[in-house]
Amino acid sequence: MRKGSLAAIALVVLWPGLPGRPAPPDAAAPQIPFDQAVKDIASPDASARLRTAQLLKEAAYPEAAVPLAALVTDPRDEIQLEAIAAELNIFLAEKIVPRKRLGLVVEVRNTISAEASFSGGPLAIGPLPVPVEVLAALRSAVHDKNPRVRLEALYAFGTLAVEPGGRGRRDVLRASGPELAALLGSPEPALRYAALRVLGRVYSRRPGDDRIEEIVGDAVITALNDRDSAVKTAAMTALGAMRYDRGLEALSELFRYYGKGEAAAAALDAVARIANPASAPLFSAQLLSKEPVLRGIAIEGLARLDDPSKLADIKAAVANERSDSVLLASAFAAVMLSDATVDPIGEALVRPRLRDQARDYFVAIAKRHVSRVARQLQDPDARIRAEVVDAIGLADDSAALPLVEPLGSDRDPTVSHAAERAVARLRKAAPTPAP
Repeated sequence: MRKGSLAAIALVVLWPGLPGRPAPPDAAAPQIPFDQAVKDIASPDASARLRTAQLLKEAAYPEAAVPLAALVTDPRDEIQLEAIAAELNIFLAEKIVPRKRLGLVVEVRNTISAEASFSGGPLAIGPLPVPVEVLAALRSAVHDKNPRVRLEALYAFGTLAVEPGGRGRRDVLRASGPELAALLGSPEPALRYAALRVLGRVYSRRPGDDRIEEIVGDAVITALNDRDSAVKTAAMTALGAMRYDRGLEALSELFRYYGKGEAAAAALDAVARIANPASAPLFSAQLLSKEPVLRGIAIEGLARLDDPSKLADIKAAVANERSDSVLLASAFAAVMLSDATVDPIGEALVRPRLRDQARDYFVAIAKRHVSRVARQLQDPDARIRAEVVDAIGLADDSAALPLVEPLGSDRDPTVSHAAERAVARLRKAAPTPAP
């Protein structure tokens, strides 16, 4: 649609899951032309700015994203919060209708929460490109005086900052790292915890990423000494996602210190994701752990080291295994270290207790052997096709585009929407041509 026609467009609520497709307007909802809404963003009247932010939140119109960024740093807290929610709703894969009437009496109000959107994972956002102005405004609002505004802005930034790829991603990482790292010195545990979660998400290692700046990675290592246990665990998770080698020694020491339990599992999982060959003896020793979770993580760690000689030890360790999770980890190792089929992992995608684990494995497999998962894209179960498409998208290998592009016309809308997201992400992951 041409920008010249925007002035004639009324701001209306969108049906959930159908971005850009307006629903019949709610007779009780006020409507104003788009050009008037943009003017009201700069109004000296706070009530006009607030009303505009609320309307734009309901409309979730992409063209509003850049003008709306000005309200993310508005002097009024309530306006900032509405603007942050509005920016999120523009880019969410499944739009949220803030107000909806049931019959003639009941009005349902749905809250747009930045933390909830962030917790939905990197697939919570759709294929639309996020303008740099929006990310800059959110990053600025992280320093607001209001604690709630700070947290909403931080989680919104973490939700949206995963969208850029290529040169845009490198620019975001360079601009954001020192600011996010500085938040780890905050006296607020909630802000430190959120900053670590966002660092782990945004700096999760992708093909073509530059080395993580030491000012960023070392700040996360320091957070391993935090007095708050949730913050400490978030630091472990972030180091694993970042694959920050300088954190390997501290994480290994923490695992040996705890020995068992959730903290030990978090430390070992981070070591497994860093995937440094020096950790092989640690993983081998844990194949005989009494805790199934540690046995499973040890198998995953060996699988990621890409050393086929370790497969015999894994098979021997699971000979009498009863844990479904550990057996699934051994199937993952067999795929990563030999030419074994991915079928057992595909079947786990429709088992609620194993789905997240299986999805994580598909991402790892697609990063190294994307051709191995191609057959699952033809599975008669739409749930499996959608999960595998999402996994390929998260693998960030643009060479997989020919595999997922045909799924854009899949008969199941869940699969076709997943393919749309994956194609958009993979195209951004394509190597940037040299100038």
